[in-house]
Amino acid sequence: MSDELLSRVLEPDSTAQAAWDRVKNIFLNNKGARAASLESEFHNLKLGKFPSFDAYCQRLRELSGQLKDVGAAITDQRLVLQLVRGLPKEYDTVAAYINQTLPNFETARSMIELENHRQSSREDATALVAPPVPSTES
Repeated sequence: MSDELLSRVLEPDSTAQAAWDRVKNIFLNNKGARAASLESEFHNLKLGKFPSFDAYCQRLRELSGQLKDVGAAITDQRLVLQLVRGLPKEYDTVAAYINQTLPNFETARSMIELENHRQSSREDATALVAPPVPSTES
């Protein structure tokens, strides 16, 4: 608990139950606004804003958990749809397949990781093959 929140809920000669009730009221009073804010962030999440695919997936999971905590639970299907929605165009093929089959989150994540590996392998193989040097002799 932050120092700021702690100072708001602890009072001299107060019981633990009274402190807990104050904590509960603080969070319940902000529940609707917090849900709206989290929902907006969840909806606008894009892979390009993160340093890695793992960080992107972690943030999706965190937001899903936080939304559940404020009474706005995200279904696994919706989590998968948002996972795909935030991908760049390079993933359109695997994204279309995931949208058609709607696997669970972990399966969809694995499919995207495999596609990422495939694309990286292709780029590495292309970089290893040097283009022929044109002859300067006539």
